[in-house]
Amino acid sequence: MNAREEVLARLRSALGDGPAEVAVPRAYRRTGTCDPDRLAELLADRLVDYRAGVHWSSQDGLAETLSALLPAEGPLVVPPDVPDRWLAAYDGQVLVDSDDAPLGTGTLDGAASVLTGCATAIAQTGTLVLDGGTAQGRRLLTLIPDHHVCVVPVTDIVDTVPEGLQRLAPTRPLTLISGPSATSDIELSRVEGVHGPRRLDVVLVR
Repeated sequence: MNAREEVLARLRSALGDGPAEVAVPRAYRRTGTCDPDRLAELLADRLVDYRAGVHWSSQDGLAETLSALLPAEGPLVVPPDVPDRWLAAYDGQVLVDSDDAPLGTGTLDGAASVLTGCATAIAQTGTLVLDGGTAQGRRLLTLIPDHHVCVVPVTDIVDTVPEGLQRLAPTRPLTLISGPSATSDIELSRVEGVHGPRRLDVVLVR
């Protein structure tokens, strides 16, 4: 028996039938305690910390709020199922990305903005979650254009990450967005727009 075999034999003898199971405590909060208004304020606070633009709107004033944020002439990229009322006050060029006619990366790169909704938003982490569902489109839409405008109804905001995950299907493609794309080098010099949109505007709809 060489040294390696002797060490392994001692380990097997010490472990017996196998290592004892260790109970891992799961003491983190699974549900939130904030009321809906407080959740919206908390999400807004986190997004501002991440240098995102935060805008408040009512349902009736949403079209005007979006029109003020979107490029005057476009092109604006939208998923095929964005509600018509979102664009009711917008006069610029609109490009629709659909399964039948997906936009190429060159077209997306030349777009001024992209407008989407989201699946849910997590207040504690200031995170928007897109899963390719209604009004969200392909993941590519929110990674290439330089400006992303996201509509978030306050009823879709949750407090904690576990609450957010409970709303999502694990088989869907998830995109988690916490502020504009940003990274820092070894000297902590911040550079925005490296891995996604340089600008993020979030419209919180009461």
